[in-house]
This record gives sequence, structure tokens and C-alpha cells, in this order.
Amino acid sequence: MNRATALLKYSATRLALAPIMLWLISSMVFLLLRVAPGDPVDAVLGNRADALAREVMRAKLGLDQPLFNQYLNFLNGLIHGDLGESLNTQEPVSQIIVKALPASLELGLTAIIVALVIGFGVGFTGIARPEGKTDLAGRLYGIGTYALPPFWAAMLIQLFFAANLGWFPVGGRFPVTYLPPEGTGFLIIDSLLSGNFLALKDALMHLFLPAGTLGFLLSGIFSRSLRVNLEKTLKAGHIEAARCRGIKERKILLFHALPNSLLPVLTITGLTVASLIGGALLIEITFSWPGIALRLQEAISQRDYPIVQGIIVVISMLVVFIGVFVDLLIALIDPRVSY
Repeated sequence: MNRATALLKYSATRLALAPIMLWLISSMVFLLLRVAPGDPVDAVLGNRADALAREVMRAKLGLDQPLFNQYLNFLNGLIHGDLGESLNTQEPVSQIIVKALPASLELGLTAIIVALVIGFGVGFTGIARPEGKTDLAGRLYGIGTYALPPFWAAMLIQLFFAANLGWFPVGGRFPVTYLPPEGTGFLIIDSLLSGNFLALKDALMHLFLPAGTLGFLLSGIFSRSLRVNLEKTLKAGHIEAARCRGIKERKILLFHALPNSLLPVLTITGLTVASLIGGALLIEITFSWPGIALRLQEAISQRDYPIVQGIIVVISMLVVFIGVFVDLLIALIDPRVSY
């Protein structure tokens, strides 16, 4: 079997497994929410409603049906792209997610860019002068940023730069005094498309602290990963051969070692992007960032099950498909990967 055929078979297998994984995750979420404490009817009517009103609402929400029927209705809705309606507002869950997702994507992708720039800078500078002061500082930086509790670091940064110095807004995504430009939901893109540079400045000012905090906390992972992989690669046989040919150490580092060290970092980047979509909960709560993680936290506290189910399913879909994409990309560009 040649490489192209093997790669095609591997891709088909990975793509075929994705729906199965989504089904398992969705089923688990459905069951966990049903056995969790609390009654969704309380979220709608309150716990002082009389028995008749509660029964009527339970029938309206479909909660009077057997659990298996509820499960089949849930799966049928997923297959047809129907995530249900919010118990509190009766707004379609898909619309709620569409409104909140761009905010999380804008925050997460900006944070990844910040983390890659800082992480690569620290990791590469350290390995360029191994065992020196710069290398020691880079190692301490990696350990320190990884060990910092995100909520604690976020609150300190918010307190110092926003509350004390007043350089940036304390929270939110845009000033509440006027409406943001409409379009894609990504405020930076919408501001540029509309030519509203005042709105662009406001959007960037609000984005700076949450994205900078998240990027700062993640940069340690990238710096440590790059440094460890560069260190292993620099001991490989082809690097020794390049040194024997008289190639300068800086060229060896840039053009021989660095490309071979990026594949593990690519894997980490893909997984980090996927997890950031719904995993920046503490950052979104601290900075009142109206993203999907903050919406999920609100839905859980209100026992709004359709929103919780819908958000987790969408996050799972993104995580699964980004994971598949990264696997296929690595298999395509790295001939050492067997499949």
C-alpha cells in the first residue's frame, strides 16, 4: 500500500470515528444532566409554584415522558440541527450559541497568538544559549506561568492594570454607552470592515487584558515544549552531521533543528485551540467576557438544560474536528508517522 492510499484510509477512519465520539459525548451529557440534582421546572416557575402549574410546565418541556423517549427526541433534534429552546427565555439555543461563540473565538485565537509569540521567543532564546542565565530565566518562566492559578493571576492583572492604573477597561467586550458594529460578530473584523477605527480601538482595549492574561498563562507550555524538543533534536545524528560539514550553529538551529521541533508544538497548539473555545471559563468570568464559557456557567446556575446540552455538544464538535484536522495535518507533513 503506497503512502497516498494509506493516508486516505487513515483520514477516512479518523473522520468516521468523529460522529461516534460525538454521539458518546452527547449521550453522556444528556444522562449526566438528568441525574444531576435540581429540577428544571424550578428554573422556570420557581420552587413556590403549585402542583398543577408544575405538571403543566413539565408536560410542556417534555419532562413527563419516559427517559428513553426524551433521549430519542434529543438525538432526533441533534440530527436535524435543533438544539432546543432555553427554558427561561424560549430563545433557540442555536441562536444563543451563535451570539456567544464569536466572542470566545476572538478571545481564544488572540490568546493563542500571544502565547505562541511569547512562548516561541522564550523557548528559542533559551536554547540558543543553553545553561546560561537566559535559559534559566526561560525555564523559570515556563514553570511559573504553568503553575499560576488562572483565576488568581487574572484578578491580580485586572486589579493592577485596570483598577489601579486605569489603563484598560475592567471588564466587558465593548463600552455599554454605544452599540458595537454589526456583521460577523467578531468586533475587530466588523470594526475594520465598517472603517470605524474608534470602535476598533475600544474592541482592542477591552480584549487586551483577557487575551493577554490567557496568552501569558499559556505561553509557558509552548516555551517548555519548544525548548525540550529543540534540545532533543540538537542531539540527533543529522544535526551532528551538519556540524561536521561546518554549518554555523545559528543556521543549524534555525533551518535544521527548528522545523523538526515544531510538530509536537503543532499538536499542542491544536489541542489548546480546541480546549480554549470552551475552557477559558475563569478568564471570561473574571473579565465579564460575554463568551460561550460565561453563557455556559450562567445556564448551569439556572439549570437551563437545553443551553448546557447545546453548548457542550457544540464545544465537543469543535474539539473533535480540530483534533482530527491536527492529526491529519501531522500525518500529511511528517513521513515518520505510521498509519
